[in-house]
Amino acid sequence: MKLISVVTPCFNEEKNINRCYLKVKSIFSEYIGQYNYEHIFCDNYSNDSTFEILKDIAANDKNIKLIRNSRNYGVLKNNFNGVLAAKGDAIILLIPADLQDPPELIPKFINYWENGYQIVYGLRKKREEFFILAIVRKIYYRFLSVIANINYPADAGDFQLVDRVVLDAIKKSYIADPFMRMSTFDTGFDSIGIPYTWRRRKHGRSNNNFFNMIIQGLDGITSFSNMPIRVTILLGFLISLSSFLYFFIVFALIFLGILPRGDQGTLTIIAAIFLLNGVQIFSIGVVGEYVVRVLNQVRGRPHVIEKERINF
Repeated sequence: MKLISVVTPCFNEEKNINRCYLKVKSIFSEYIGQYNYEHIFCDNYSNDSTFEILKDIAANDKNIKLIRNSRNYGVLKNNFNGVLAAKGDAIILLIPADLQDPPELIPKFINYWENGYQIVYGLRKKREEFFILAIVRKIYYRFLSVIANINYPADAGDFQLVDRVVLDAIKKSYIADPFMRMSTFDTGFDSIGIPYTWRRRKHGRSNNNFFNMIIQGLDGITSFSNMPIRVTILLGFLISLSSFLYFFIVFALIFLGILPRGDQGTLTIIAAIFLLNGVQIFSIGVVGEYVVRVLNQVRGRPHVIEKERINF
């Protein structure tokens, strides 16, 4: 029988983890005799009772596999490490412990996969969250879709089912800073999207704070687009050209006696210095983001260091 892998990253999810386990188990109970499944929980060194709950579950259910990290490595690397450990013929890249992405879509994912699609992805058409944050997310993902070097659907997240050939293609290259939701589309295999509503979290608070979301957003932009570097080059050229023309015009007006010599020239120079310094600092930051990614790639460090594995 074919094996389907499900990956769930978690950190301090003691209120949600059992619900997640039972929900996925109930779905695959409908496929007994058709598919085997493994549910890989990747614990990012939780400091509540999440890991103890998972150990008890894994002791009684061999379909449950558990990875315990030596420390918190962030959600993206934790999730990616779990996906790399998956052995399935198809892999569901992410079922969140809080079930904001609905596991009820798994049967539809499997059906499309059996009909020949190597990538079946969820499309977050609606979001049950604070409307300003929902708008910001939509703007960001549409911007990312436009500037990306690949064909990336704007509302697609990590809630995807991918065929083994997709994961094998991703594993051919070392990715120091994974942004998995776009890596799948980079492979170019046949894909189809299923719209759904991203649900409000019912228990506990998310550990993915605003600062982490900004870092993840930068990962997405710098992983699959050269646009920021090219815009910086173009911006520098235009500002340099404008500055040259401006000072040429000012010099000509002074030489012709139209513009009197005075303090306005000093104020203009001060304003220009502040503008150019701002552009330089911004440009250095953009270049720095790419340099850090290159440095991480060259170092080749493991995505996480595991403390233990259970049921592997």
